[in-house]
Amino acid sequence: MKDIYILGIESSCDDTSAAVLRNGFLLSNVTASQSLHEEYGGVVPELASRAHQENVLPVVSQALKKAGVKKEQLDAVAFTLGPGLMGSLLVGVSFAKGLARSLSIPMIDVNHLQGHVMAHFIKEDGVENRIPPLPFLCLLVSGGNSQIIKVNSYKDMEILGQTIDDAAGEAIDKCAKVMGLGYPGGPIIDKLARTGNPHAFKFSEPSIPHLDYSFSGLKTSFLYNLRAWTEEDPDFIEKNKADIAASLEYTIVDILMKKLNRAVKETGIKHVAVAGGVSANNGLRNAFHEYARKYHWNIYIPKFGYTTDNAAMIAITGYYKFLDEDFCSIEKPAFSKVIL
Repeated sequence: MKDIYILGIESSCDDTSAAVLRNGFLLSNVTASQSLHEEYGGVVPELASRAHQENVLPVVSQALKKAGVKKEQLDAVAFTLGPGLMGSLLVGVSFAKGLARSLSIPMIDVNHLQGHVMAHFIKEDGVENRIPPLPFLCLLVSGGNSQIIKVNSYKDMEILGQTIDDAAGEAIDKCAKVMGLGYPGGPIIDKLARTGNPHAFKFSEPSIPHLDYSFSGLKTSFLYNLRAWTEEDPDFIEKNKADIAASLEYTIVDILMKKLNRAVKETGIKHVAVAGGVSANNGLRNAFHEYARKYHWNIYIPKFGYTTDNAAMIAITGYYKFLDEDFCSIEKPAFSKVIL
């Protein structure tokens, strides 16, 4: 049987990434991150797209070299079609289509959110590869999305609940910015929370029906409380930042996990996964282990390298689509809004 080589390209935001798979096993995963956005307190789309233009060729070249694969061996090129920043997406999409066309091999479009879920199917030689059985539930949490998904197959994902406003990662980043902690706020909050008291401060938890989420009310509550505290003591944040971070993290994780637990009870599915950038948060990972012990879940938590935006998740999705001969035409356009 002929080996199947898939190149994956991811460029939805500010990371340029390329990965190579052979028969579903990862050979390389190379990412170039952009630190230039830190001074602006967030990703600047125009700067991001320019950096992608500089990074995409060397990143793809390095991924092929690290994998020991020549471009002529590739069977298909998979790429993120959306959602994401349009300028960033267009760089990756255009490069991938051009490369595929030059090699006369199929193009495979991948939904970025689907890719995050499919990160659980990435396999590596020489290590234990725990892949969740179908169907399973997946909590997808990132800077732009908070969703509970029932995964019936790689191409059949049912959204059971999702945020009606801000996503969990977005709320964390915005609260960190109000505290003056810098960008990106998630890792900073995570680090501070490890030494803080999660019960030091109380923030409002929204009452949203069914399995949907809302974090705008929490963000407002956080802002008003912080404003009142700093009016009484201008140094309040500096004196209490670890406790504030821990309390914020605890509240957000509590909101996420209560709804996820409800989804488990309603579906009866106890194979539960987490994906997306916020799944790197230690508080959320600890909560997953705690719920697994308490409610007898079988949990699946990706490696840290597969939580943030990466091309390995795009390549593995592309591999499954390749097996189904689910290819796309060169005319298919990138999209910026969430579609799953």
